[in-house]
Amino acid sequence: MLVTEILKKLVSFPVLGGQSNLSIIEWIAEYLEDYNVAYTYVPNEDGSKKSLHCRIGPTVDGGVILSGHTDVVPVEGQDWSTDPWELTERKGLLYGRGSCDMKGFIACCLAALPEMVKADLKKPIYFAFSYDEEIGCLAGPALAAAINEDYQESPKYAIIGEPSMMEPIVGQKSIAIYRTHVKGSAGHSSRIKTEVSSIHEVAKLITWLENKMNALIDAGQTDDRFVPNHTSLHSGIVKGGIAPNVIADRAYFEWDCRTIPMDDPHQIFQDFKDHCTAREKELQAIYPDAAITTEIVHPVVPALDTPEHLEVVDLIKKLSGKDHLQTVAYAAEAGQFSNAGFQSVICGPGDIAQAHRKDEFISVEQLEQGVNFIRRVIAEFS
Repeated sequence: MLVTEILKKLVSFPVLGGQSNLSIIEWIAEYLEDYNVAYTYVPNEDGSKKSLHCRIGPTVDGGVILSGHTDVVPVEGQDWSTDPWELTERKGLLYGRGSCDMKGFIACCLAALPEMVKADLKKPIYFAFSYDEEIGCLAGPALAAAINEDYQESPKYAIIGEPSMMEPIVGQKSIAIYRTHVKGSAGHSSRIKTEVSSIHEVAKLITWLENKMNALIDAGQTDDRFVPNHTSLHSGIVKGGIAPNVIADRAYFEWDCRTIPMDDPHQIFQDFKDHCTAREKELQAIYPDAAITTEIVHPVVPALDTPEHLEVVDLIKKLSGKDHLQTVAYAAEAGQFSNAGFQSVICGPGDIAQAHRKDEFISVEQLEQGVNFIRRVIAEFS
């Protein structure tokens, strides 16, 4: 099948992050079966979602993993000019949800599979396709661990095909998302000094996060490889209150923490919790039942910081034909594969600027470059 035909099929599966991906992953499995490629599922606890990995080539150490995710973000509220679940070509651009992020890369892998199985590979090539990447890279750790456990040989490299315009990426920020609840005391707004306003306390906690971010910057915790060049702490959701003249007894906010590799997201979260504990005691002197609690919405997705002396850096330069190494501010599964012991980088077709927006697209040219990239992988490992 041509790469565009494969991408058309992949786009037709409206699998969102958090939903069952069995439809798309089982189609991929059937495609692999057509070429007599054995595969292994890595299911979630109830079997409603599955990652998949497979090996093409000999049972020897030193192979490369080509990794992508099968889920996409929603289209609700976006004014698409095409059907987001039907690949539509216009003037060399292929529109459809996931065409860029990142079914395009998976399509490139599958399109090159016939050549891969015929090649005289000296070292193996692995596919690793996950679920729930878009809601916190939830399947990445289990998939990477399964690859370590299920093969007697040890893969050496991992290329995560997130859209990078085929530029080699050696660094990404981490991300974690939290929800902080404040319990205060309801009352008349004129009694603000004798009650605990949950909304006021939420505002102070958000200010603490901003001050923490600025303190890290002032302390020289910056990395100019990234834009922005610092760890970011941001709240995008605040909810609470019932009327302007009623002191809110409950409120919450959601916030994310995106760290550069030199900063420790776990330590930042601990510092926040320590501040909340101290502040809670102060509030309880006013209202004994006051409370501040924080839940983890999405656990930390680790940063990627691949040093230039690793062999994978020379490999990705050779495969991409580009010497300039870049970093990205978004999080991906690359840090998880790196933590599992694989030398990891990001490189894939498409522009991240097109991801998550209406009329998402990938160019035919980028798709062709992606297939040629996989062909160079085949040649390199033959």
